[in-house]
Amino acid sequence: MFLSVFDLFKIGIGPSSSHTMGPMTAAARFLDEVAGNDWPRPAGVKVDRLGASLHGSLAYTGIGHGSDRAVILGLAGLTPQTVDPDQADGIASRITAEKRISPPGHPSYRFDPAIDLVLDRKTPLTGHANGMAFYAYDAGGRLLLKRIYYSIGGGFVVSEEELQRMKAKGSVTTEGKKVPYPFKNAVEMLAMAGKSGLSIADMKRVNEETQMSREALDAGLDGIWSAMKGCIDRGLSQDGIMPGGLKVRRRARMLHDKLQEQWQQNKPNPLLANDWLSIYAMAVNEENAAGGRVVTAPTNGAAGTLPAVLRYWLHFHPEADQPSIRDFLLTAAAVGGIIKTNASISGAEVGCQGEVGSASAMAAAGLCAVMGGTPEQVENAAEIALEHHLGMTCDPVGGLVQVPCIERNALGAVKAVTAASLAIKGDGTHFVPLDAAIETMRQTGLDMNEKYKETSLGGLAVNVVEC
Repeated sequence: MFLSVFDLFKIGIGPSSSHTMGPMTAAARFLDEVAGNDWPRPAGVKVDRLGASLHGSLAYTGIGHGSDRAVILGLAGLTPQTVDPDQADGIASRITAEKRISPPGHPSYRFDPAIDLVLDRKTPLTGHANGMAFYAYDAGGRLLLKRIYYSIGGGFVVSEEELQRMKAKGSVTTEGKKVPYPFKNAVEMLAMAGKSGLSIADMKRVNEETQMSREALDAGLDGIWSAMKGCIDRGLSQDGIMPGGLKVRRRARMLHDKLQEQWQQNKPNPLLANDWLSIYAMAVNEENAAGGRVVTAPTNGAAGTLPAVLRYWLHFHPEADQPSIRDFLLTAAAVGGIIKTNASISGAEVGCQGEVGSASAMAAAGLCAVMGGTPEQVENAAEIALEHHLGMTCDPVGGLVQVPCIERNALGAVKAVTAASLAIKGDGTHFVPLDAAIETMRQTGLDMNEKYKETSLGGLAVNVVEC
């Protein structure tokens, strides 16, 4: 199985990879189908009006995650990679007021979000919790084309037909490409590392370089880190109230200023590393909650954990350099690919164990690797981090990725560093294999009640006193 580092780390916008980036991507795909010739188009009949409906988890938390706005932007021809976060609200407002949408390369279509965009909580689509349907009508209101898509986590979008093919193959992931080291689980990964004498990052690099040049790979990896670092820096410079109605105030800048003051005064702080980790993670997730530019790592809801650990590596380890950043990302992607292939990174499928839990495991693996860990120690670090997120529910208050999501990323980063530190002090032998932890997460997700899987119908989402 081959899942590229650029499949797991996508540059996009907040607040959610599955609920914001996914619907925007699906809408853009539908536009391509409308313009194509792969559907029976009656002679002389033109598409006059577009429509969309969001179902399941997308319907329950769509407003809080900006799913409705994402559909509007996607039908306008924008993608998560190309949209300017600062212009998004203005574009959506203009379309809502004009009740028309004019994507590049298309005629102008009638589209009134108040009527043509439905959040349907009563009719779940059977393929996945994050289902959505798009419609094209003629001037008389006759349905010409309908397509169903599913946002399966981390910004990945599949059609109804693609999802059925994936399920038939036993894996909800992208179809594999032939690569030199095609490990689909941790046992195979360690066996291939032992036989080849390569590190996990080196094997992942060889696989990636079958698809692109070394120069392109390094430039892409550097671009990912640049976007992550930019998100941290912007988050540390902003303050005020985050959007959505909960009136949650940004804290990263204030905490950063206090920590800088302590740093300059040389005050002893035994929790210094934890404090920096937490602030970095919170800065990213506050940016994500505000709809800013983020990188899925592996999702938006878990976007702060891995960048925080990587920034910690650069902050506290003098041996850190650019090549080590690339090795960190490659190692993390290798572990993330195993998790996605054998379980899930979607909160709507398995709860937050699949989001922050996966992110923490990926970050622990990356950190252990650049600290000099063997493949066995890296696998151990990932397992420790994932094991101690098992059973974590996805219960965002108000459907917003603010409470408890922002602090949850900070604690995920702390766990990742702790896991890497524990693993590298051992010899790689341990009781619970990573594959067992991943399978446990999958089974736990299947058993978890739907109200704890990104619907905001249980947990903290319903037990917090409204102010």
